[in-house]
Amino acid sequence: MGAFVRRLLAQLLDVKSLVTLMLTGVFGHMTANGLVDAQSFLTIFSVVIAFYFGTQTRLPDSGDSGT
Repeated sequence: MGAFVRRLLAQLLDVKSLVTLMLTGVFGHMTANGLVDAQSFLTIFSVVIAFYFGTQTRLPDSGDSGT
């Protein structure tokens, strides 16, 4: 169980995850204070989440150099 928690925390603390969490918090705060309208928040949040989950799944390197 301890190794699982450490691995989970290590994944959570990578730069991509920190940026995603920070952007979510900032835009959520701005929306709650009326600085950003709900539609803009939804658009920005959707892009951030799509990027985060889109980069979570990486294809294994096939060894092809692309040439």
